[in-house]
Amino acid sequence: MPIDPENAVDTVQAGIAQLSALIVSYSFSAIGAVILLVLGYIVAGLAQRSIYAGLGHIHGFDVTLRHFFSRIARYAILILVVIMVLGQFGVQTASIIAAIGAIGLAIGLALQGTLQNIAAGIMLLALRPFRIGEYVEVGAIAGTIEEVGLFATTLRTVEGVYVLAPNSTLWNQPVRNYTRNGARRGDITLTIGSWNDIDLAQKTMLGVAAAERRVRREPAPIAFVATVGDSNVAITLRYWTSAADFFATQIDLTKRAKQAFDSEGISIPAPPPEAPRQETATRQ
Repeated sequence: MPIDPENAVDTVQAGIAQLSALIVSYSFSAIGAVILLVLGYIVAGLAQRSIYAGLGHIHGFDVTLRHFFSRIARYAILILVVIMVLGQFGVQTASIIAAIGAIGLAIGLALQGTLQNIAAGIMLLALRPFRIGEYVEVGAIAGTIEEVGLFATTLRTVEGVYVLAPNSTLWNQPVRNYTRNGARRGDITLTIGSWNDIDLAQKTMLGVAAAERRVRREPAPIAFVATVGDSNVAITLRYWTSAADFFATQIDLTKRAKQAFDSEGISIPAPPPEAPRQETATRQ
Protein backbone atom coordinates (compact mmCIF):
# COMPACT_ATOMS: atom_id res chain seq x y z
CA MET A 1 0.00 0.00 0.00
CA PRO A 2 1.56 3.30 -1.07
CA ILE A 3 2.28 5.88 1.63
CA ASP A 4 0.73 9.28 1.19
CA PRO A 5 3.51 11.83 1.63
CA GLU A 6 1.15 14.45 2.99
CA ASN A 7 -0.28 12.08 5.62
CA ALA A 8 3.21 11.02 6.60
CA VAL A 9 4.28 14.63 7.08
CA ASP A 10 1.17 15.34 9.13
CA THR A 11 1.80 12.31 11.29
CA VAL A 12 5.42 13.29 11.90
CA GLN A 13 4.43 16.86 12.71
CA ALA A 14 1.75 15.66 15.13
CA GLY A 15 4.25 13.36 16.82
CA ILE A 16 6.78 16.17 17.10
CA ALA A 17 4.12 18.44 18.56
CA GLN A 18 3.11 15.84 21.13
CA LEU A 19 6.74 15.16 22.01
CA SER A 20 7.41 18.88 22.38
CA ALA A 21 4.39 19.30 24.62
CA LEU A 22 5.48 16.30 26.66
CA ILE A 23 9.03 17.65 26.98
CA VAL A 24 7.75 21.07 27.98
CA SER A 25 5.36 19.53 30.50
CA TYR A 26 8.02 17.33 32.05
CA SER A 27 10.53 20.18 31.94
CA PHE A 28 8.24 22.31 34.03
CA SER A 29 7.61 19.34 36.31
CA ALA A 30 11.35 18.72 36.63
CA ILE A 31 12.07 22.38 37.31
CA GLY A 32 9.27 22.46 39.87
CA ALA A 33 10.58 19.27 41.44
CA VAL A 34 14.10 20.69 41.73
CA ILE A 35 12.78 23.91 43.25
CA LEU A 36 10.61 21.90 45.63
CA LEU A 37 13.55 19.73 46.67
CA VAL A 38 15.78 22.74 47.31
CA LEU A 39 13.09 24.56 49.27
CA GLY A 40 12.22 21.41 51.19
CA TYR A 41 15.86 20.83 52.11
CA ILE A 42 16.18 24.42 53.32
CA VAL A 43 12.92 24.27 55.29
CA ALA A 44 13.90 20.94 56.85
CA GLY A 45 17.22 22.40 58.00
CA LEU A 46 15.55 25.51 59.40
CA ALA A 47 12.96 23.39 61.20
CA GLN A 48 15.67 21.21 62.74
CA ARG A 49 17.63 24.20 64.02
CA SER A 50 14.52 25.98 65.26
CA ILE A 51 13.23 22.96 67.18
CA TYR A 52 16.68 22.29 68.65
CA ALA A 53 16.99 25.92 69.78
CA GLY A 54 13.40 26.07 71.02
CA LEU A 55 13.77 22.96 73.16
CA GLY A 56 16.96 24.42 74.55
CA HIS A 57 14.91 27.15 76.24
CA ILE A 58 13.07 24.51 78.28
CA HIS A 59 14.86 24.21 81.60
CA GLY A 60 16.49 20.82 82.11
CA PHE A 61 15.57 19.46 78.67
CA ASP A 62 18.16 16.85 77.75
CA VAL A 63 20.52 17.52 74.83
CA THR A 64 20.04 14.00 73.48
CA LEU A 65 16.28 14.52 73.28
CA ARG A 66 16.81 17.87 71.56
CA HIS A 67 18.87 16.15 68.86
CA PHE A 68 16.34 13.31 68.58
CA PHE A 69 13.19 15.42 68.14
CA SER A 70 14.85 17.96 65.83
CA ARG A 71 16.13 15.19 63.54
CA ILE A 72 12.74 13.47 63.51
CA ALA A 73 11.16 16.74 62.34
CA ARG A 74 13.80 17.17 59.63
CA TYR A 75 13.40 13.65 58.24
CA ALA A 76 9.59 13.92 58.32
CA ILE A 77 9.73 17.10 56.22
CA LEU A 78 12.17 15.53 53.75
CA ILE A 79 9.95 12.46 53.30
CA LEU A 80 6.94 14.71 52.72
CA VAL A 81 8.89 16.71 50.12
CA VAL A 82 9.92 13.54 48.25
CA ILE A 83 6.29 12.40 48.12
CA MET A 84 5.25 15.81 46.76
CA VAL A 85 7.99 15.65 44.09
CA LEU A 86 6.80 12.23 42.96
CA GLY A 87 3.31 13.66 42.73
CA GLN A 88 4.64 16.28 40.29
CA PHE A 89 5.41 13.46 37.84
CA GLY A 90 1.99 11.86 38.16
CA VAL A 91 2.96 9.13 40.57
CA GLN A 92 0.09 7.96 42.77
CA THR A 93 1.22 9.20 46.17
CA ALA A 94 -1.56 7.36 48.00
CA SER A 95 0.04 4.02 47.16
CA ILE A 96 3.43 5.34 48.27
CA ILE A 97 2.04 6.47 51.60
CA ALA A 98 0.37 3.07 52.06
CA ALA A 99 3.66 1.32 51.23
CA ILE A 100 5.56 3.51 53.69
CA GLY A 101 2.99 2.69 56.35
CA ALA A 102 3.28 -1.03 55.67
CA ILE A 103 7.07 -0.88 55.75
CA GLY A 104 6.96 1.10 58.99
CA LEU A 105 4.63 -1.46 60.54
CA ALA A 106 6.89 -4.33 59.49
CA ILE A 107 9.96 -2.58 60.85
CA GLY A 108 8.11 -1.80 64.08
CA LEU A 109 7.17 -5.44 64.58
CA ALA A 110 10.69 -6.63 63.76
CA LEU A 111 12.32 -4.08 66.06
CA GLN A 112 9.76 -4.18 68.83
CA GLY A 113 12.35 -4.62 71.57
CA THR A 114 14.54 -1.86 70.15
CA LEU A 115 11.60 0.52 69.92
CA GLN A 116 10.74 -0.25 73.54
CA ASN A 117 14.28 0.73 74.49
CA ILE A 118 13.97 3.97 72.53
CA ALA A 119 10.64 4.81 74.18
CA ALA A 120 12.11 4.00 77.59
CA GLY A 121 15.19 6.08 76.79
CA ILE A 122 13.00 9.07 75.94
CA MET A 123 11.14 8.71 79.23
CA LEU A 124 14.38 8.34 81.20
CA LEU A 125 15.87 11.43 79.56
CA ALA A 126 12.67 13.43 80.06
CA LEU A 127 11.85 12.46 83.66
CA ARG A 128 15.47 12.13 84.84
CA PRO A 129 15.19 9.49 87.59
CA PHE A 130 18.99 9.48 87.47
CA ARG A 131 21.77 11.60 85.99
CA ILE A 132 25.37 11.02 85.01
CA GLY A 133 27.55 10.53 88.09
CA GLU A 134 24.75 9.32 90.38
CA TYR A 135 24.86 5.95 92.12
CA VAL A 136 21.69 3.93 91.53
CA GLU A 137 20.32 0.45 92.10
CA VAL A 138 17.81 -1.06 89.67
CA GLY A 139 16.92 -4.67 90.32
CA ALA A 140 20.14 -6.66 90.29
CA ILE A 141 22.08 -3.77 88.71
CA ALA A 142 23.91 -1.24 90.89
CA GLY A 143 26.52 1.30 89.88
CA THR A 144 27.39 4.86 88.92
CA ILE A 145 25.71 6.23 85.79
CA GLU A 146 28.26 6.86 83.05
CA GLU A 147 26.02 7.61 80.05
CA VAL A 148 22.30 7.68 79.24
CA GLY A 149 21.47 7.02 75.58
CA LEU A 150 18.33 6.37 73.58
CA PHE A 151 18.91 2.60 73.46
CA ALA A 152 20.88 1.74 76.60
CA THR A 153 22.44 3.16 79.75
CA THR A 154 26.05 2.63 80.81
CA LEU A 155 26.93 2.04 84.48
CA ARG A 156 30.16 1.41 86.38
CA THR A 157 29.95 -0.80 89.47
CA VAL A 158 31.99 -0.30 92.64
CA GLU A 159 34.23 -3.12 91.40
CA GLY A 160 34.92 -1.14 88.23
CA VAL A 161 32.82 -3.45 86.03
CA TYR A 162 31.31 -1.95 82.87
CA VAL A 163 27.55 -2.61 82.61
CA LEU A 164 25.43 -1.84 79.54
CA ALA A 165 21.76 -2.04 80.55
CA PRO A 166 18.84 -1.80 78.07
CA ASN A 167 16.66 1.21 78.85
CA SER A 168 13.50 -0.90 78.98
CA THR A 169 15.04 -2.90 81.84
CA LEU A 170 15.76 0.24 83.82
CA TRP A 171 12.39 1.83 83.07
CA ASN A 172 10.27 -1.17 84.08
CA GLN A 173 11.78 -1.54 87.56
CA PRO A 174 11.93 0.66 90.68
CA VAL A 175 14.99 2.91 90.72
CA ARG A 176 16.87 3.54 93.96
CA ASN A 177 18.95 6.69 93.62
CA TYR A 178 21.46 6.95 96.46
CA THR A 179 22.94 10.26 95.28
CA ARG A 180 19.96 12.46 94.39
CA ASN A 181 19.30 13.78 97.92
CA GLY A 182 22.94 14.68 98.49
CA ALA A 183 23.05 12.95 101.89
CA ARG A 184 23.04 9.28 102.78
CA ARG A 185 22.57 7.39 106.02
CA GLY A 186 25.16 4.87 107.09
CA ASP A 187 25.22 2.14 109.75
CA ILE A 188 28.16 0.30 111.24
CA THR A 189 27.63 -2.55 113.68
CA LEU A 190 30.15 -4.11 116.04
CA THR A 191 29.42 -7.09 118.27
CA ILE A 192 30.82 -7.03 121.82
CA GLY A 193 30.71 -9.51 124.67
CA SER A 194 27.67 -9.24 126.92
CA TRP A 195 29.94 -8.69 129.96
CA ASN A 196 31.12 -5.31 128.58
CA ASP A 197 29.68 -1.94 129.60
CA ILE A 198 27.03 -1.20 126.94
CA ASP A 199 26.81 2.51 127.84
CA LEU A 200 30.57 2.85 127.44
CA ALA A 201 30.42 1.11 124.07
CA GLN A 202 27.71 3.47 122.83
CA LYS A 203 29.57 6.51 124.14
CA THR A 204 32.75 5.32 122.46
CA MET A 205 31.05 4.93 119.09
CA LEU A 206 29.48 8.39 119.37
CA GLY A 207 32.91 9.80 120.16
CA VAL A 208 34.31 8.20 117.01
CA ALA A 209 31.50 9.78 114.98
CA ALA A 210 32.06 13.19 116.58
CA ALA A 211 35.74 13.09 115.61
CA GLU A 212 34.95 12.39 111.95
CA ARG A 213 34.48 15.63 110.00
CA ARG A 214 32.55 13.88 107.22
CA VAL A 215 29.78 12.85 109.62
CA ARG A 216 27.00 15.45 109.64
CA ARG A 217 25.92 17.01 112.90
CA GLU A 218 22.29 17.18 111.77
CA PRO A 219 20.69 14.72 112.02
CA ALA A 220 22.89 13.85 114.98
CA PRO A 221 24.54 10.41 115.07
CA ILE A 222 23.01 7.85 117.42
CA ALA A 223 24.28 4.60 118.92
CA PHE A 224 21.92 1.85 120.03
CA VAL A 225 21.69 -1.83 120.84
CA ALA A 226 20.73 -3.62 117.64
CA THR A 227 20.51 -7.24 118.81
CA VAL A 228 21.17 -9.22 121.99
CA GLY A 229 22.54 -12.76 121.89
CA ASP A 230 23.35 -15.37 124.50
CA SER A 231 26.84 -14.00 125.08
CA ASN A 232 27.09 -10.96 122.84
CA VAL A 233 25.47 -7.62 122.10
CA ALA A 234 25.48 -5.86 118.72
CA ILE A 235 25.99 -2.07 118.94
CA THR A 236 25.07 0.02 115.87
CA LEU A 237 26.25 3.53 115.07
CA ARG A 238 23.85 5.36 112.75
CA TYR A 239 25.02 8.56 111.08
CA TRP A 240 24.53 10.78 108.03
CA THR A 241 27.18 11.83 105.54
CA SER A 242 27.35 13.14 101.99
CA ALA A 243 26.58 10.64 99.25
CA ALA A 244 30.01 11.22 97.71
CA ASP A 245 31.78 10.29 101.00
CA PHE A 246 29.55 7.37 101.96
CA PHE A 247 31.85 4.42 101.26
CA ALA A 248 35.05 6.08 102.51
CA THR A 249 33.33 7.26 105.70
CA GLN A 250 31.90 3.82 106.41
CA ILE A 251 35.30 2.16 106.00
CA ASP A 252 37.11 4.67 108.23
CA LEU A 253 34.46 4.67 110.97
CA THR A 254 34.48 0.87 111.19
CA LYS A 255 38.24 0.82 111.62
CA ARG A 256 38.32 3.64 114.19
CA ALA A 257 35.43 2.18 116.18
CA LYS A 258 37.30 -1.12 116.52
CA GLN A 259 40.47 0.71 117.56
CA ALA A 260 38.50 2.77 120.10
CA PHE A 261 36.96 -0.39 121.56
CA ASP A 262 40.42 -1.88 121.98
CA SER A 263 41.62 1.29 123.74
CA GLU A 264 38.65 1.21 126.14
CA GLY A 265 39.09 -2.48 126.86
CA ILE A 266 35.81 -3.40 125.19
CA SER A 267 36.25 -6.92 123.93
CA ILE A 268 34.67 -8.64 121.00
CA PRO A 269 33.74 -12.26 121.76
CA ALA A 270 35.73 -14.92 120.02
CA PRO A 271 33.82 -17.42 117.94
CA PRO A 272 33.05 -20.68 119.75
CA PRO A 273 35.60 -23.42 119.14
CA GLU A 274 34.70 -25.99 116.58
CA ALA A 275 33.86 -29.44 117.81
CA PRO A 276 36.65 -31.92 117.05
CA ARG A 277 35.98 -34.21 114.17
CA GLN A 278 35.58 -37.86 114.98
CA GLU A 279 36.99 -40.11 112.36
CA THR A 280 36.04 -43.74 112.28
CA ALA A 281 38.47 -46.19 110.87
CA THR A 282 37.14 -49.19 109.12
CA ARG A 283 39.19 -52.27 109.56
CA GLN A 284 39.45 -54.51 106.65
